[in-house]
Order: sequence, then structure tokens, then C-alpha cells
Amino acid sequence: MANPYRGLFAAPGTKGFALAGLLARIPLPMTGIGIITMLSQLRGSYALAGAVSATFVLTYALLSPQISRLVDRHGQGRVLPAATAISVIGVLLLLASAWWQAPDWTLFVGALLCGFMPSMSAMVRARWTAIYRSQPRLQTAYSLETVFDEVTFIAGPPMSVGLSVAVFPQAGPLLAAVLLTLGVLALVAQRGTEPPIEAQDGTTDCSGSVIRLENVWLLALLMVAMGVIVGTVDIVSVAYAEQLGQPAAASLVLSAYAVGSCLAGLLFGALKLQTPLHRLLLLGGLATAATTLPLPLVGSIPALAAAVLVAGLFFAPTVIVAMSLVERLVPERRLTEGMTWLLAGLNVGVALGAAASGRVVDNGEARAGFAVALCAGALVLLVAIWGYQRLRAHGSPVPNAV
Repeated sequence: MANPYRGLFAAPGTKGFALAGLLARIPLPMTGIGIITMLSQLRGSYALAGAVSATFVLTYALLSPQISRLVDRHGQGRVLPAATAISVIGVLLLLASAWWQAPDWTLFVGALLCGFMPSMSAMVRARWTAIYRSQPRLQTAYSLETVFDEVTFIAGPPMSVGLSVAVFPQAGPLLAAVLLTLGVLALVAQRGTEPPIEAQDGTTDCSGSVIRLENVWLLALLMVAMGVIVGTVDIVSVAYAEQLGQPAAASLVLSAYAVGSCLAGLLFGALKLQTPLHRLLLLGGLATAATTLPLPLVGSIPALAAAVLVAGLFFAPTVIVAMSLVERLVPERRLTEGMTWLLAGLNVGVALGAAASGRVVDNGEARAGFAVALCAGALVLLVAIWGYQRLRAHGSPVPNAV
């Protein structure tokens, strides 16, 4: 059987922008946890560290779609360097403020500027779309990018925390800024694969955001709910492992979740399904909701690892289906913005899930935090049913044919 992923790189320039995009997206998961690790050491306050990190995450979630909107209008080569420069300035302000014990408000200013970080995952997906639009290989490309996202969220946080603890407190965020700069410069230098800017003919209203399209914000809401599940699994797994006196075992649980998602994403991308996307969305939502049910019932670390492994199997395919739907729902010249709204929704959900489940865990037994995942799973199912009904009424193509 031929490897479908090898065929992706037959087009000129694909290896270059895929590697550059992988490098440039690692800073996102590194920065949030890096801020917490740095400030908890230098300021001795987890509350302050969490608030500053949350400021970065929420600013990123709000601004990244707007940056992507500018990219759709003016091109990656013009917008990405400017946005990256502002983000790097924010990181440097954070580092300096933490080092010289500046007033707390300077930390929040730095976090706000840091939130100008562009959504590099969306930038790379837009390049794949420009090459393979309306071709079967596009779903495979989206699958590969989803797996790359998982890899960065596996490798990024441990790298950031390890550097900040073992080298010096600012090392994690500093490396994130360096990698972001190098990755963005490497990406924008590859002009041959940059998506073309379509001329504005004056007949299409471009004044509003694509999030105003009901189908797009439904998918973004779905991503928020799925992110809540991820954030809950992260926090409760750590708390549960500590409760059992096996804190190191949390890494086993989180790795199982990521491995399940990566394997499922790779397999899904290799399949040649002819099932309509709206039906795949419904099936993904149903499976995702169902996999939250066993979480509060687990009684050991191996049982929890097995439960989250199964949950991870349906995460990546559902994200891939959502991205495939956005590619068909938004105008071509608004694609980067559309995909960024989904990715931003996912990040907001992770932050919300971590905050909500953390509060539940602080007030009771660790596994009680999984109640947040159950609620999020119910929301995933409701949104998937709603989306299925809307998309079925308007028609939804199969994944590999248009």
C-alpha cells in the first residue's frame, strides 16, 4: 500500500514550509506554560503566574483571527513579520519585567503584546490548501497538520518547563521567542508556496468577519467544547496522579491521550472515505461525547490512561473534519481567518477547561473535575447534531471529492 503522506511532498516547496511551520508553531504551547514556570519561580505566586498566562492565551485567541484576516488581505509575507515582531517584543518585556521585579502591570502589558503571535498552524494549512484544493490529498494534509499540532503540544511544554527549571527561569519563554522568529522568517522566505492574494472586485462584502457565518461559529463553538475536554484531562490527570502519590504517572496519562490522537489522525488521513462531512461530524461528536463517560469512573492510573487513549482516538479526526468543512464553507480569500477561528476556539477551550476543572479539584476529590469534561462532551454532541442538521439541509460533500 502506497504511503499517502509521502505523496504530499511531491509538490515543490512543501517540505520547506512544512518544516518551517512545525518550528514556528512550537512556541505557542511553550509560552503559556513557560510564563507560569518563570513567574512562579521569580515572583513566588501561582495566582499571578496563572493570570498573566491566561492574559496571553485569551489575547492570542482574540487577536489571531484578526491577524489571519489581515494575512488573507495582504499576504503572509507582509503581515507575519510585523505580528511576530510585536509578539517577541512582548516576550522580552515579560522577561525584563520579571528579572528586574518591575510592577505587576508591566507583566500584563508584556502578555498582551505577546498575544500578537500569529496562528502558524493556520498559515501552513492555507499553503496546503492553495496547492491541493479540491483534491483528495487535502484531507491527508490536514491530518498531517493535526498530528504536527499534537506533537508540538507534547514536546513544547516539557521543553519549556525543563529549560526554565534547569537553566534559568526565563529560558523557556526566551527559546519560544527565538523559535518563533526563526520559523516565521523561514516560512515567509518561501514565496513560491505562499497563497496568492485574490484581487478585491468590490462585489463581495469583506467588512465583516467570517465568524459571523453561522456554520463557522458553530464549528468554532465545537472546538471550544473539545478544548474544554483537553484542558480538563490535563489538570485532572495531574491532580489524580498526585492524589494517588504517583505524580510522575501523570505524564503517562497525558502521553496516552496524545498518542491516541496522533495515531487516529494519521490513520484518518490515509483513509479514502466517501462519507459526507456532515455525517462524519455527527459521528465524531457522538464518539467524543461518549468517551467522556468513563472518565469519572476510573480507579487507577492504568485505567485512566486507557480511558484517555480511547478519547484521543476521536479527537484528531473530529478536528480534521471541522477543518475540511471550513475549507468548503468560507470564501477562498478568507480561508486563513476561518481556520484560525477554529484553532483559537480550541485554545480558549483548553484554558477554560483547565480553569474550571482546577476550581472543582481544589474544592473536592480529583476525579470530580471530570464533571467538567462530561458537560463539555454534552455540548460537543449538541453542537454536532445542530451542525449535522444545518449542513445536511445545505448539502455537504464527501471528504475526498468536491
